[in-house]
Amino acid sequence: MNTLTDIEFRPLIVPESIDAPDAADFVEMVRVRNLVYREISGHGDHSIPADELLPHFQPNEYERRHMWLIVDDGAVIGRVGCDLPLENGSKVAFWLIELLRESWGRGVGSAAYELLERFAQENGRNVLQAWAEHPAADGPRLAPPTGFGDIPEDHGARFFQRHGYTLEQVERCSAFDLRTPFDTVEQLMAESQAAASDYRVVQWFAPTPPEYVDGYAWMKSRMVTDAPSAGLEFDEETWDAARIAEHDSKYTDSGRTIQVTAAQDIATGELCAFNELVVGKDRTEASHQEDTLVLKEHRGHRLGTLVKCAGLLSWRDIAPDSPRVITYNAEENRPMLDINEAIGFVPISYEGAWKKVLS
Repeated sequence: MNTLTDIEFRPLIVPESIDAPDAADFVEMVRVRNLVYREISGHGDHSIPADELLPHFQPNEYERRHMWLIVDDGAVIGRVGCDLPLENGSKVAFWLIELLRESWGRGVGSAAYELLERFAQENGRNVLQAWAEHPAADGPRLAPPTGFGDIPEDHGARFFQRHGYTLEQVERCSAFDLRTPFDTVEQLMAESQAAASDYRVVQWFAPTPPEYVDGYAWMKSRMVTDAPSAGLEFDEETWDAARIAEHDSKYTDSGRTIQVTAAQDIATGELCAFNELVVGKDRTEASHQEDTLVLKEHRGHRLGTLVKCAGLLSWRDIAPDSPRVITYNAEENRPMLDINEAIGFVPISYEGAWKKVLS
């Protein structure tokens, strides 16, 4: 077996295009990423082609993304990543370590973590946070301070605990089978429309039409303040037309489709709730429900059900061969979980959200 002296942490070069001469490392990083996710989850719904992931790595003014390949005797066996938000005064860093299972147990992950923590400190960050899927397993369980949900005390959980992390939140990954009848969705849509008679549904695809940019930007900025975050720390974000354009380009530049379904106050024209559905160029793959939010001042009118059902009903025509929709919710976010469960989403896995504050 090779020793850690054979391990290289090679900074990732982000190419301008997937066909560029320097794109080989990026392509290999994505290949290994997809293998790791399949090993953990047992399915390929989290996979993404290299050309569709590339726009998410292009430099922007809102965060700095750093990544290293973990290379063992010339072979890429994993990756290390650290995202630094660029909000004024930010002390937060978000990170990941992903390693092929055949390389576990050699201390590679701990060596990678030393690199991450040193990098975060050098960049003035002392709040380190990460998420990890914890597949179902027998044995002891861990629960977060929220009191909602738990995870097995598995290999990943022991790694976080060994490095001084606390479990702050459990997230549920749920799936909706797009191949089943939509009778329930249609019924819930009709009921929510009746309850939300002062609102209309509006929908668009990226790039966001000018008339919706300001409202969409405001709702996106509320994701970090209005969604349950337990003991995790997030910087309040400022969103404007430029940031919406940058966000949209991550999808349009790679040929991915993002549909936004929003609820609009008929009297004022204000956008009050929204839901995002995304699918890649291969529309036979799984779809992903990304951000969903109802602004606090508009809750209680079934707007969450309205935008989710309207989005799913239109999705049948947009991606008729996509088998299912994947989404994530905090376990304590009972209002949103109630909506998902009523629609027909079922739990398929759980993630732990982990945090460490450096002294």
